[in-house]
Amino acid sequence: MDPQQWLDNFEAKLADLQRKSADLQENVENSQATVASPDGAVTITVGPNGGLLNIQLGHRATELGSARLTALIMQTAKVAQKQAAQKVMAAFEPIGEGTEAMRMVSDAIPDDDEPRDDVPDYVEPDDVEPEPVPAAPRPAPQMQMPSRPVRRTHAGDDEDDENHPW
Repeated sequence: MDPQQWLDNFEAKLADLQRKSADLQENVENSQATVASPDGAVTITVGPNGGLLNIQLGHRATELGSARLTALIMQTAKVAQKQAAQKVMAAFEPIGEGTEAMRMVSDAIPDDDEPRDDVPDYVEPDDVEPEPVPAAPRPAPQMQMPSRPVRRTHAGDDEDDENHPW
């Protein structure tokens, strides 16, 4: 292979890699995922790194109670995070296919049946008591300004206007 042909091949590979790199960056930036719970009470949007971008609670969310709503939020977020991770993996595939880096990205996505240690499973207890209704706040006591002491007058005080200590 002559040097010019080798250089042309190298420049073509470099241009292809630059194009794939730009595509990767754009696709990763657009790898957010939005998932709604089956009943529509919760909608979660996460970014490419799985971080929460938005949470919307539908009308039904207020009827669920805190334990069930918490469980639904966590389940919906988990599905959204997995979808975002799969989008990142698909974006990385053209550059990383068959590489150790691709295996590392793929291994970071948990299987559906694989429990994660860092995310607790929220299970609604059977004996959930209704949440107490907060008492109405009592009005703050009104502050009273201290009154000035009343000066007592004695007979003859008016006559002695000059102060003579002797």
